[in-house]
Amino acid sequence: MSSNDQKLPLVYLARHGETAWTISGQHTGLTDLPLTERGERNARRLGDRLKGLTFTHVFASPLQRASRTCELAGFGSVAVVDHDLVEWNYGDFDGKTTEQIQQQRPGWDLFRDGCPNGELVGDVAVRATRVIKRLQAVDGDVLLFSSGHFLCVLAACWLQLDPVAGHRLFLGTAALSILGYHHGRYDPVLRLWNDCGHDGP
Repeated sequence: MSSNDQKLPLVYLARHGETAWTISGQHTGLTDLPLTERGERNARRLGDRLKGLTFTHVFASPLQRASRTCELAGFGSVAVVDHDLVEWNYGDFDGKTTEQIQQQRPGWDLFRDGCPNGELVGDVAVRATRVIKRLQAVDGDVLLFSSGHFLCVLAACWLQLDPVAGHRLFLGTAALSILGYHHGRYDPVLRLWNDCGHDGP
């Protein structure tokens, strides 16, 4: 890593800790669920993982699973709420598992088909692109607290891929990922993905 490379800003992505619906596999879009007890432990351990790092800006989704993760990780006092960071709006499919949805819509795929009365992948990508434009204007490292599917679309857009490519990414609860650059700001890369090494039972 060159000295010039080290000066390029990094974007840290933190997925929220566990909720009841991450255990059951129910799609959790705008339904505002709290963290489980284990989810709160997830968040504190994420804070331990981030200890000692300095961020120019910290942004969090307004949904409590993300904002509470941010708070327990130690960044609540400096975080700014960003409504673009909310999870994919699953519309009529919020609270349903993939299996339940496919009983109604055989072959349904979130990234291809979107959700009735909710968002299509392109809608999520519009929000992600707005976030990226703001990030690209910042000098210094940034930390975001959000939800799984939104962060996967954000990463795909950061890498200048079709947002559908986010389907091939996966994030565990309280996972940490890092977006950055290689040779310069014209060269966006994925530096770390789905790091859950700080997590425990």
